[in-house]
Amino acid sequence: MPDISAKGKAMPDSPIRKLAPFANQAKERGTHVIHLNIGQPDIATPEVAMDAVRNLDRTVLEYSPSEGFAGYRERLSGYYKSVGVDVTADEILVTTGGSEALVFAFMSCLDSGDEVIIPEPFYANYNGFATLAGIKIVPVTARIEDGFSLPPMAEFERAITDRTKAILICNPGNPTGTKYPDSALEALAALVQEKDLFLFADEVYREFTYDGSNARSILTVPGLEKHAAVIDSVSKRYSMCGARIGALVTRNPEVRLTAMKFAMARLSPPTLAQVAAEAALDTPETYFDEVRSSYRERRDALVDGLTAIEGVTCPKPGGAFYAVAKLPIDDADAFCQWMLESFEYEGATVMMAPNTGFYATPGLGRQEVRMAYVLEREEIEKAVACLREALSRYSDEVK
Repeated sequence: MPDISAKGKAMPDSPIRKLAPFANQAKERGTHVIHLNIGQPDIATPEVAMDAVRNLDRTVLEYSPSEGFAGYRERLSGYYKSVGVDVTADEILVTTGGSEALVFAFMSCLDSGDEVIIPEPFYANYNGFATLAGIKIVPVTARIEDGFSLPPMAEFERAITDRTKAILICNPGNPTGTKYPDSALEALAALVQEKDLFLFADEVYREFTYDGSNARSILTVPGLEKHAAVIDSVSKRYSMCGARIGALVTRNPEVRLTAMKFAMARLSPPTLAQVAAEAALDTPETYFDEVRSSYRERRDALVDGLTAIEGVTCPKPGGAFYAVAKLPIDDADAFCQWMLESFEYEGATVMMAPNTGFYATPGLGRQEVRMAYVLEREEIEKAVACLREALSRYSDEVK
């Protein structure tokens, strides 16, 4: 038969979903699987968005403009201004999810073989997007012992080569939940200006910060007008993961015009989902107050429960809805599979994401797992109890 492409062979598996067959088998055995492996919130999508879809008065679901509907982009401009980011509608390109926004940014700004520096651990699908664009990820390592804070600028400087074109951050972060302070963003801004690099920021978790802190957008840092591009999405903000609506936001006109070529090649972002996303902008602030309160409670239940287990380290995240824990085990991949294949406690087990898949450096994260605190507190407490029991049994049962 004809050969599959080298690019196809190079596409990585998802560490978030690769254990799904084992979870399905556990469910077939009657085991309740508590899903902490994926960031699919159980929070209700705002009613204003759902009502807009239910009440849509159209006879044809036509293409939208390739850049997205003008009315939606105008409303988005107003949203960004409300969070301190002064951009116009023309500086916003609506995309099919945040994923497409990042792929457009990669393909607009980097050539095949160019390099992007990313603090690791990072969102695992960045690997796939880089493979699609034909570029190389160069990691700088953040450490759990330091609370996954941004590595020193000296480590970024050492990673820069003549093929480096960009730095990518996620703030607040996936998988760690780390929120970078203003000083870290300003240091990055100085570096990309000095080295003439692009700075991409995945800011899809902007609304989810805790303990009185806020996540600053790189678009508010002076001097980055030609360097900065923000990746955004409605998926987590409004619990609309299935809508697949994102945005690429930049003040650099050349980047916008180039990304627009890719946008025209895929015709348009989804029409119906833009209707829902525009309506979601009318969501009252009380919705986010309640969501943040719920996530804060869930975070505390997870992290406090985990750190009470002997041998477990879990920094308390400042944002998003993920936490990374270091467990007293040798191989997180094997442990997570064993949890689904061979373990249950009071009729339940836990599905987690091995953190090895969130690192680019081989061998890192072997004792770590990522957990998403997107379920009700009672489920999270049950998951912690399961994990405590599993760790007490694991070393004996795998001998």
